[in-house]
Amino acid sequence: MRGATRQWHTGNRYPWSKQGQALHLHSLSYTQKEDTFRMSKAKPTPPPGCQLDINDPQVQEAAIRIQASFRGHRSRQQLREQGPPKVLQELKDVVLLEGSAAKLECRVSAFPDPFIVWSRDGKELKDGPKYRYIFEDPDVVALVVRDGVLADLGKYTVTIKNPFGQTSDSANIKVEVPGKIVKGPESVKAKKGTTVVLKAEINGEPAPDVGWLKDGEDIEEDDRVFYDIGDTNTTLTIKNIQPSDAGKYEIFVENNLGVDQSFARVDVQ
Repeated sequence: MRGATRQWHTGNRYPWSKQGQALHLHSLSYTQKEDTFRMSKAKPTPPPGCQLDINDPQVQEAAIRIQASFRGHRSRQQLREQGPPKVLQELKDVVLLEGSAAKLECRVSAFPDPFIVWSRDGKELKDGPKYRYIFEDPDVVALVVRDGVLADLGKYTVTIKNPFGQTSDSANIKVEVPGKIVKGPESVKAKKGTTVVLKAEINGEPAPDVGWLKDGEDIEEDDRVFYDIGDTNTTLTIKNIQPSDAGKYEIFVENNLGVDQSFARVDVQ
């Protein structure tokens, strides 16, 4: 091509002539380094009177080496560009506050363009209103988790695939929820000697402290009056209830993010 540079890798110099006269090396524009011959401003055909003997064995050998060198260069270039995906910057654990959004992102290298799949605890997450697949810059992939709830807690994995292979990376989303009472206890009227159970649904992450009070005082547990605390609920049990057990019963939950309370009335007939 006109104005281009052609390059031959050769360990020898080959006979060129112009109008029957040999061309001296200083008459040509070339550089020679690491067994390389370069001629600038190459044209598809030599100028009039300038001849290259294609039947010369050395010329034929040079042509073969030029073609092999070009094929090798092209193959090496393709190998550099095409290959299995790689994670250049790993995912990091994030904290998701209840009701807010969290973003996981990593930087990847892949050609051809990869296929991306996000999952939580092994279950694929579909791109939609709750989970949004985000592609930023040519090499950044991200997942946005919206409207955070405690159920979003878990291990998130991104899998990156292309025809040459696949790779993956994982991180955890930690959900923080203020301590709260989802459903408080209900007031009751009980007959003397029966058993009363007050129930409440609770929530919070970190797990909140839970306490029960009667008429503003901490309840001292024994075999007759005691309470249990589960992950999402708590119960207060009063066996063989007596008139002295009547009163206002209050539950409170508290963690570093918030505190909540509720109460119920117990009457004994």
